Amino acid sequence: ILTYAIIRSALGLLAIRRVWSMTRSAHTAPQTLEYKPIKKVMVANRGEIAIRVFRACTELGIRTVAVYSEQDTGQMHRQKADEAYLIGKGLPPVAAYLHIPDIIKVAKENDVDAIHPGYGFLSERADFAQACVDAGVRFIGPTPDVVRKMGDKIEARSIAISAGVPVVPGTDAPISSLQEAQEFSNSYGFPIIFKAAYGGGGRGMRVVREYEELDENYQRAYSEALAAFGNGALFVEKFIEKPRHIEVQILGDKYGNVIHLYERDCSIQRRHQKVVEIAPATQLDPHLRDRLTADSVNLARQVGYENAGTVEFLVDKHGKHYFIEVNSRLQVEHTVTEEITDVDLVHSQLRVCEGRSLPELGLKQDKIRINGYAIQCRVTTEDPARGFQPDTGRLEVFRSGEGMGIRLDSASAFQGAVISPHYDSLLVKVIASGKDLPAASAKMSRALAEFRVRGVKTNIPFLQNVLSNNQFLNGTVDTQFIDENPDLFNLKPVQNRAQKLLHYLGHVMVNGPTTPIPVKAKPSPIDPVIPPVPLGEPPVGFRDVLLREGPDGFAKAVRAHQGLLLMDTTFRDAHQSLLATRVRTHDLKRIAPFVAHSFSNLFSVENWGGATFDVAMRFLCECPWKRLQELRALMPNVPFQMLLRGANAVGYTNYPDNAVFKFCEVAKENGMDIFRVFDSLNYLPNMLLGMEAAGAAGGVVEAAISYTGDVSDPMRQKYSLDYYLKLADELVKAGTHILCIKDMAGLLKPDSGRLLVGALRDRFPNVPIHVHTHDTAGAGVAAMLACAEAGTICPTMGHCVTCRCSISLEKVFDYSEYWEVTRGLYAPFDCTATMKSGNADVYENEIPGGQYTNLHFQAHSMGLGNKFKEVKKAYVEANKLLGDLIKVTPSSKIVGDLAQFMVQNALTRAEVEERADELSFPLSVVEFLQGHIGIPHGGFPEPFRSKVLKSLPRVEGRPGASLPPMDFQVLEKQLRDAHGDEITPEDVMSAAMYPKVFQEFKEFTRTFGPVDCLDTRLFLDGPKIAEEFEVELERGKTLHIKALALGDLNKAGQREVFFELNGQLRSVLVKDTVAMKEMHFHPKALKDVRGQIGAPMPGKVVEVKVKQGQQVEKGQPLCVLSAMKMETVVNSPLSGTVAKIYVTADSTLEGDDLILEEG
Repeated sequence: ILTYAIIRSALGLLAIRRVWSMTRSAHTAPQTLEYKPIKKVMVANRGEIAIRVFRACTELGIRTVAVYSEQDTGQMHRQKADEAYLIGKGLPPVAAYLHIPDIIKVAKENDVDAIHPGYGFLSERADFAQACVDAGVRFIGPTPDVVRKMGDKIEARSIAISAGVPVVPGTDAPISSLQEAQEFSNSYGFPIIFKAAYGGGGRGMRVVREYEELDENYQRAYSEALAAFGNGALFVEKFIEKPRHIEVQILGDKYGNVIHLYERDCSIQRRHQKVVEIAPATQLDPHLRDRLTADSVNLARQVGYENAGTVEFLVDKHGKHYFIEVNSRLQVEHTVTEEITDVDLVHSQLRVCEGRSLPELGLKQDKIRINGYAIQCRVTTEDPARGFQPDTGRLEVFRSGEGMGIRLDSASAFQGAVISPHYDSLLVKVIASGKDLPAASAKMSRALAEFRVRGVKTNIPFLQNVLSNNQFLNGTVDTQFIDENPDLFNLKPVQNRAQKLLHYLGHVMVNGPTTPIPVKAKPSPIDPVIPPVPLGEPPVGFRDVLLREGPDGFAKAVRAHQGLLLMDTTFRDAHQSLLATRVRTHDLKRIAPFVAHSFSNLFSVENWGGATFDVAMRFLCECPWKRLQELRALMPNVPFQMLLRGANAVGYTNYPDNAVFKFCEVAKENGMDIFRVFDSLNYLPNMLLGMEAAGAAGGVVEAAISYTGDVSDPMRQKYSLDYYLKLADELVKAGTHILCIKDMAGLLKPDSGRLLVGALRDRFPNVPIHVHTHDTAGAGVAAMLACAEAGTICPTMGHCVTCRCSISLEKVFDYSEYWEVTRGLYAPFDCTATMKSGNADVYENEIPGGQYTNLHFQAHSMGLGNKFKEVKKAYVEANKLLGDLIKVTPSSKIVGDLAQFMVQNALTRAEVEERADELSFPLSVVEFLQGHIGIPHGGFPEPFRSKVLKSLPRVEGRPGASLPPMDFQVLEKQLRDAHGDEITPEDVMSAAMYPKVFQEFKEFTRTFGPVDCLDTRLFLDGPKIAEEFEVELERGKTLHIKALALGDLNKAGQREVFFELNGQLRSVLVKDTVAMKEMHFHPKALKDVRGQIGAPMPGKVVEVKVKQGQQVEKGQPLCVLSAMKMETVVNSPLSGTVAKIYVTADSTLEGDDLILEEG
C-alpha cells in the first residue's frame, strides 16, 4: 500500500514523502522515503560513459564532477564536466580508477550528492557502493547488498534457481584452485568456461576445450580478473555451444516497481566481448520473449532491485534459455534500448536515485513499446587483421559519420587525441536506427563508410563486413558467428592516401629525399610545358600492324618499309645514361599522349625492362608494372620495346627457366610488344632461353648482339666480324624476328658500322636490322648514318631524325623542349653535374654509356671523384684481368667493381694477378668466375680464375638450367600472408625477380602510400614552408595542400609537421633520423631477420616465461603482454634457443619492440 502527501515549501520546491510497506526477500520492515533532488553528480569513470552521464545531468540541471588519472589529463571527459579532479596520483592507470578512498575523498571535499559508477571499474563493486553510502553520498545504482548479491556470480545463480529461472550447470561457489576446475571438468566434460566471479565484460573469461589447455587458461583468467576487478575469484560453467546471447534491460525503483524494456541481441562477440548489439532481437519467438522478460522481472523483484540493470541469458538452438548473470549497472549497449523505446535510461537512473517512482516518470510496463530496430557498433582501435590487437598512437585525422538515424557516443575521438594502451580500446559507439533491421543496417553502413580515422588502426572494415553479411541481415547469428565466418576478415584495405602523402612530404621535409642523391643540386623550379595534343584517338601506327598480323607479319612490314624507322629511347635508355635511371612515371605520362599523336610512325618506344624495373621500386618507390599499364593506355598505337637480359630476365642473377617464361607472359599481357633479348657475355644458351620465353609469350623477338672491340681493326681479333656473323647465324636460326646490334659503349665507329651492318644485310636480306648505340664519344650520329647507308632501317631516334624519316621536325623541337625543362627537375642525377662533355677515351676503356655516368657518380660517392681518370684506366686493366669481356649489365658492373677495388687498394694489374689467392675480391667478381652469369667467349682467364676461386664450387653450363622450377602459387600465398589479398600476378613477378626490393617497396607504400601522384620536385625535395600545391589522386579527386610549419624536436625524437589539407589543419609526427641516432630507444624486431620476436601490440610485460639459453619449441609461450586490460600470450614462432631477452616484467612496449632473439 502506497500513500503520499504533497507539500509545497515557501520556495515553491516540491517535496514528496512516501511511506511504503511490502514484503521482499531482503526487506520486510516498512521504510519512509523522501524525494531528495540531486544537485551535483560525480562519475567515477572515464571516457564516453562519463560524458554520457554528464550530458544527462546537464539536461536535468545537475552540476557535474569528473575524476581522472595522471594518464588521462588530456581526455575529453574531464573537460566536459563542470569540475574535474585528479585521483590515484602515483598509481598505475587502471588502479587510479579503482582507488575508492581517493574517489570518496574528492566527493566529500566537493559537496557531491551522488556518484554514478558508469560501467567497468567499480560499477559492480559492493564495497564501493557501501563506501558511498557510508560517506553520505548516494550511489546511482542498486543497493550495496544487491550489488554484492548480483556481483557474486555464485549467489546470483542461487537466487535465479530460487526464482525458478533456468541456469547453466556450474560450480556453486568460486573455485580457489586449479584442482577444483579439474574436478568439475571430470564431472561435466569439456568444453567448460571460466568466468570472473566479480565482474563481466569478457575480462577473466576463458573457454577450455581440452585438458591440456586447463592450466594455462586458469592462470590467464585469474590474472585478468584480478587486474580488472581487484579480485581473481573464478567460477566454472559448462560451455554451451553456439548459443544466442540475449539480455533483458530492467529498471526498478525504490518502491518495488520493476519493468523491462525488452531485449537486446548481443551474440556478435569476439573474445566474449560484444562487438555489435541489436535491439530488439530478430527471429525471436514471441513466447520465448515473454519467458525471458518475465524471468528477468521476477528475478529483479526477488532481490528488491532498483535502478537500471541487465539480466543476461544464453539461448540454445532448441529455444531453451539459461540465466548467465545480472549486470547491476548501466550497460555499454544501453543505447539501442533507448533508441527503440524512447526511454532515457540515464535520466531514469538519476530520477530513481532522487526517490521518484517509475509510474511518476511515466514508465509503466503497458506503455513500453518497441519502435523499429537499432544497432550499435563499437568502433575500437583494434586491428582485425592481427587478431584484434589493440593499436595505440595519435589520431592524426578523425571525421565521423553522421546524418539521420545516427547517434554517436564518444569521448576522446578528435584529431590530435592520443590513444593509450592503458584503457579499453573503445573509440566511439555508433548507433543506427531504422524501421527494420535492413534499414538500420543500411544507415550504419553508410555512417561507417563516412568515418575517416587515421593514425591508428580500427575495426571499421571488419564491422562493414559484418553489416553486409547475409546471416547478419537475416538475424540468425549466434556467439560463434565471427569464428564461423572467416570471410569477415577479408578486409578491404583503407586507402588513407592523403594522410600517407602528408607523412611522406613531412618525412622529406625533416630527413631529406628518400632516394639517394649523388650531388647537392636542387631540382629546377621551372615546370615543363606539355605541347598541345589534339583531341580524339591517336593515328594508326605500327602496333596496329602487330596486333593484326602478329610478330612475323610485323617483321615483314618493318623490313618492307621504305626509309629509316626510329626507336625513341627517351623513356628508358636515355634517362638511364643521362639521369641515373631516375625519371619517374609522372613525367613520362605527361608527355606520352603527345608522342602517341605526333610520332605514330615510330618503330617502337623503348620504355621498360633492364635497370628501370628494379630502380622504379628501389629508388622511385613506384610499381614498374603500373608504369607499363599506364603508358600502354596513353600510347595504344606505338609498339613498346623492353630490354630482356636473356636468362636473367630483368634481374642481375639467374632464375629458374619457368620464372623467365612467366615474366615474359605477364609482360606481354600488360602491353609489352618487342623483347630485345641480350646476354652480357653473348652467351648463346642464355640468349636462346630468353628468346624462347619471349616468343612463347607472343612477343616480337629482337635478338641483340652485344658489341665490343672494333671489327675494322685487324689487330683486335677476339671479337671479329666472323665472330659476330656466326653469332647472328645462330640467332636467326633460332627464329629471331629482328636482329639488333647493341652498342652499349658507343664503340661502333662509322667504318665498323658500315662493315658490320653491310655483312649482316648481305647474309640476312629479309631480316630487319636495328642498331642501338650510346653517343659517349660524340661520334654516334656519324656511325648511325654509316649504318643506315649499309642497310639498317631501325636506328635510334635523335641520331637520324633528318635522314629519310617522316618525322615532323617541329614536333621534335616541341618534344625536345619538354625534356630539356624536365631534365632540370632531375638536376641531382644529371650526368653533367660531374661529367661536362662526351669523351673519346671510351674507345680505350670501353665503358658502356649507362655505366659511364653511374660509375662517375659512384666514384664521387666513394670519395674517388678526383681519381675518376684512374678508375677509367683501372677499368681497362680489370677488363684484361677478366679476359676482355663483352661489357653490358651485369658483366660491365663486374669489371667496374674490380676497377674500383683496384683503385681503392692502390693495386696494379700485375699485383692483382700475383696476389689473387689472398685478396678479398668483390662478390660480383667471385660469382662471375664461378660461372654464375655464363661462360665468356674464349673461356675464363687462367690461372687467375683458379687462384681466386681456390676450392669454391664452379657452375658448369647454363647457370639457370640446374635450378628447380619456381612455385608461383606458394610465392603468391606467402605474399598474401605478408601483404594482404591485394597481391596481383604482377606483384608475384616483382617478388620473383627482386624479393628484397619488392618487400621494401611494399613496406614503403604501406607507410607512405603511392607517391607517384606527386610532382617530381615535391617527391625529391618536399614543399617549402607556406608553399601551396595540388595533388591529383585520381580523376576528379584533387588535394589542395599547404605546408605550414615544422615543429621542434620532442622527447621521442620526432618533429610535428603542420599542413593545411583541403582547408583543414593536419599534422604528422615524423621521426628525425639524425636526431634519433643520438637518442636511446628500445630496439625494434626486424621482420626479415629470423628469430627476432617483436611485441604483437603495445602493452606491458606481465610475465617473462623463458630464460636466456633455454631451449624452446615452436608454439611455446615466451611472455605475457597486457594491453587495454586484455592479456596476450606471445608464443615462439619456431624452435630454437633463447639467445637474448630484451624485456623484463613491467616493461612497457610499443608495437614491434624486440622481446627476444632466438638462435
